[in-house]
Amino acid sequence: MDATRTIVETVGRLRQRRTAPLVLELDLTEGLSEGPPADPVTALLSMRKTRLAEVLSGLRRARKDPRVTALIVRIGGNPLGLGTVQELRTAVIKLRAAGKRTVAFAETFGEFGAGTVPYYLASAFERVYLQPSGDVGLTGVALEQRFLRDALAKAGVEYQVGQRHEYKTAANTFTQNHMTDAHRESAGRIAESVTEQVVAGVAEGRGLDPKRVRELIDQGPFIGSEAVEAGLVDELKYRDEVYAETVDDGAHLLYVSRYAKSALSGRLPHPGAATVALVHGSGMIRLGRSGRSPLGGGGAMGSDTICAALRSARRDEKVKAIVFRVDSPGGSYVASDAIWREVVLARRAGKPVIVSMGDVAASGGYFVSMAADVIVAQPGTLTGSIGVFGGKPVVGELLGKLGVVTESVAEGANAGMFSPSTAFSEDQWERVNAWLDRIYDDFVGKVAQGRDLTKDRAHELARGRVWTGADARAAGLADELGGLEDALSLARRRAGLPDDTPVRTYPRMHPLERLRPPESSEDKSAALARVRLEAWGPLARMAGQLGLPAYGPLVLPGHWTIR
Repeated sequence: MDATRTIVETVGRLRQRRTAPLVLELDLTEGLSEGPPADPVTALLSMRKTRLAEVLSGLRRARKDPRVTALIVRIGGNPLGLGTVQELRTAVIKLRAAGKRTVAFAETFGEFGAGTVPYYLASAFERVYLQPSGDVGLTGVALEQRFLRDALAKAGVEYQVGQRHEYKTAANTFTQNHMTDAHRESAGRIAESVTEQVVAGVAEGRGLDPKRVRELIDQGPFIGSEAVEAGLVDELKYRDEVYAETVDDGAHLLYVSRYAKSALSGRLPHPGAATVALVHGSGMIRLGRSGRSPLGGGGAMGSDTICAALRSARRDEKVKAIVFRVDSPGGSYVASDAIWREVVLARRAGKPVIVSMGDVAASGGYFVSMAADVIVAQPGTLTGSIGVFGGKPVVGELLGKLGVVTESVAEGANAGMFSPSTAFSEDQWERVNAWLDRIYDDFVGKVAQGRDLTKDRAHELARGRVWTGADARAAGLADELGGLEDALSLARRRAGLPDDTPVRTYPRMHPLERLRPPESSEDKSAALARVRLEAWGPLARMAGQLGLPAYGPLVLPGHWTIR
């Protein structure tokens, strides 16, 4: 009898949960994952990290779900890229338009630091709450770069680098001691374009005049009470107060990612049904398989992995269109060219290829994108950088100062030309420049072919210059402004498919990803604490003993970070 009563009560609770009002949660304090992990280490590290595609899918479904009454998003200090932020803002704005309450909460938007981009995200919500002790670091956009040439020279290190052309400034960190005119011009336009986007978004979201937003940026940062007075924040409240005000009695809390997965599990596509393939390419581009980057800071896009994914999608008769999600600052020319070829072959097979650009799709990231039928970028995506650089550091003098003697035996005049011990000879330097010219000509020629431009016009837009997505679209390097959901909708239309055609992700899910994540913040804390103590505790302690940061990506010189 007791067992029967227990079963009945359990079934009743499950039915009640299916019909109860839903308040969706999204915790951004750990950041977001762009695509599926490519190796066991990445899978383990991203087990508790929400995937962007799941968030977008869940919010899209929630717009039409009468059970969903509200969305609460916790915005933290873990930086999100500008393109990702714009994807989320668009999804939130559409949810608001569907009549759902949208609430943003943060302990702080920059604790004695910049918080422009996190606040820009929050401004899309109907209500913005800030912990009473928090601040709003709305201070504008700053791009800063260090130049190491003189410091390296003192140590006895010289960089021999060739570049094509004046706007290809990634190597300037090592070869210059100041911004060149082209460098300053390009960086200045990026900052200006991003500021225009932030001002417009904050003004629209908070009902302020754009001129007033400009004034507020110059007056920031703000303590909490000042932010309320300026109309940037609605109220100062702690988390429990925000939830008490937003979550009605009887409502069920559910993370957006769990909500999205529950929808998919309830309507698996027929084995023979048409699908859209979603291929994720993230990180530095290299030959071989995708996986952890040897330089740190996340994964690498391996040409073997991405080419195999594109081939599989091309050969699968059920796949009618391909969306290629690119989030990469570039890398190997040869690897990029191999991926480019698979995009071309997919189009020749009659399958529309739509590229969706993430935060960055520059240099090699643009190379792998340029052959697509349509390129969709966010206004704040950093793209272009159509150019090349190459060379080596020469450390012979440094080694001599350290008492290190280098001797070599070689057969062939140029056998040791890539050794860092000696500088390039005049003949070797000619070979380096011939290599750079060949790559640049190939890159520009394929841009002209893919974008239907003359080669002169392609060169004018190239020269190594980085563009925001908004400027790239105006120049003809991108076709539309939007995000991943826009690219998927466009792919369905191009292939003549219904709006609810399912999406199949490539590369396939790693087995570690199948571990069950928490359903809401109510059951997350204990599990998260356990994972951090067991997985990160020893590493964090070791890093602290060595004087290294325990968390955070490695930021390479020459890579702009917008906060």
